[in-house]
Amino acid sequence: MRHFADSIAQALSALTGVAPSEIKIEEPRDRAMGDLAFPCFALAKALKKAPPAIASELAGQLGAKLTGITAVASGPYINFQVERALLARTVVGTIETRRAEYGRSDYGRGKTIVIDFSSPNIAKPMHVGHLRSTILGQALVNLHEALGYRTVGINHIGDWGSMFGGLVVAMKRWGGARVGADGKVVLDRAKELGIDIEGDPVRGLLEVYQRSKKVLDPEKPEHDPAFAAEARAAWIELESGKDGEIRALWRWVTEVSMRGFSRTYKRLGIRHDLVRGESFYEPFLAPTFARCEQAGITEISDGATIVALKAIDKGLAETPCLLKQRDGTTLYATRDLAALYHRWDEFHFERCLYVVGAEQKLHFRQLKAVLKRLGADFEPRVEHVDFGLLLGTGRTKLASRKGDVLVLDELLDEVVEETSRVVREKNPELAGQQQIAEQIGIGALVFNDLKRERIKDVVFEKAEVLSFEGETGPYVQYTHARMASILRKAAASGQGGATPDWAALADAAPVLIRLSQFPDVVRSAADHAEPSELAQALLALSRDLSTWYVGSRVLDQEPSVTAARLALVRSCKTVLANGLRLLGVAAPEEM
Repeated sequence: MRHFADSIAQALSALTGVAPSEIKIEEPRDRAMGDLAFPCFALAKALKKAPPAIASELAGQLGAKLTGITAVASGPYINFQVERALLARTVVGTIETRRAEYGRSDYGRGKTIVIDFSSPNIAKPMHVGHLRSTILGQALVNLHEALGYRTVGINHIGDWGSMFGGLVVAMKRWGGARVGADGKVVLDRAKELGIDIEGDPVRGLLEVYQRSKKVLDPEKPEHDPAFAAEARAAWIELESGKDGEIRALWRWVTEVSMRGFSRTYKRLGIRHDLVRGESFYEPFLAPTFARCEQAGITEISDGATIVALKAIDKGLAETPCLLKQRDGTTLYATRDLAALYHRWDEFHFERCLYVVGAEQKLHFRQLKAVLKRLGADFEPRVEHVDFGLLLGTGRTKLASRKGDVLVLDELLDEVVEETSRVVREKNPELAGQQQIAEQIGIGALVFNDLKRERIKDVVFEKAEVLSFEGETGPYVQYTHARMASILRKAAASGQGGATPDWAALADAAPVLIRLSQFPDVVRSAADHAEPSELAQALLALSRDLSTWYVGSRVLDQEPSVTAARLALVRSCKTVLANGLRLLGVAAPEEM
């Protein structure tokens, strides 16, 4: 409705002398009142009149200023309704012209958005706990790209920390890991270690990692002080930057882990512009630490280096930011600070979004407080895009059949397998069933996540998620496929070539208004880092569209009526496809 809102604002500006940018046209709470509304309260002081009197006077004058839009005073409001043929011609005409570009704009041209998302840890398969960050992050990348921003999606891999000293030592001790004469890593006892190098090495590495954690834990009966000392020495060597056997083994673990992640990302349609583990920022740790020392914000506490934050945030009085441990090794906060300054120097971002779970609120609160103490001008541009948990039936954590953490690929396989069964039952003659099952199943999983406000927990109930009815991704996908089917039938029967009778779409006003709002929804979803706004808009469009076409047959009507209704169907198909694509969900032509 932005086109009509701008026309109304221009007309009101001409009558009142108030700049169009200061005139806020809004949508009425009750659609029965009109399509758009203007509250006159803001004019009361300037015009020295009561808002109802202003509304009555302006409504009478606007008739001469607006074409195809009626203005009616209602108390302190002026309500506007667009003539239905004009509404249809304008909205459908715009979508037909822009097609795949509809909803896109240059709103963010010249600005850069950095989005840190997914960020799994090496030596472990991606589990369901990574799903929300991965899906939300990609949707935010898509939304900002559609608005003309330069987007930089970063996968900040967890490839650094003291635990990797233990993993490397475990590989050497238990797996006979060594660097061969050709510089490649060899595991002489890989089978004994349970690592399938050719098939799925990451699962084996997870077993080794978990075993090494027990050996390192003083509270566990498996604790081995000699192993712990060797692991500590290996971690200190890694931090020193020495390029020897320890680093070669660590690098091998990173490489095989990334190959596994790539396969999962491909299934989900995820792409990153940069993959930079914590280790990437190793050269910047010393300058970052020096920056903090030179700013005079560091203190020594029990041999560790901290930044006190009480002066910035009283709630952090008992939780200072720890930058360096007694032995001189760094922590996650140090590496995040280094990463932030590097990203600012490299990109001069408009926003830097960290798509990380709500359980990390304290970390980002501390991080922003340290930036404030450092006087970083970009601190307000750093945002923690937090989100809730992904839960299973009974609001418990999703787990595998064995009761341990569910590997993400296992969840994807389970969903696609069930979808394939449903597709075979509903449409046994459908070509390319497996590909469509993959699109629907993974799309259902993605949409189920994105349809809720991100801060809320997401409950995974397989039957509900995969349903072709209700608030689901398959419902929106099916609505899109239904529109595609109508268009195929029209093409096969040669219908739709007449001049459209736009007045025939008077009964489709709710659908037309939804379509007209799409570009604003895209912008709002990006501004608020809230993809659920777009997902909910697609659900609402699908509902309104379903209601309309049940009572308004498209084909085999008067040629001008069929032409208008087919144009609306094409526009709806376009907007559904554009919206699903922005969410990272496929839009199948058949289901």
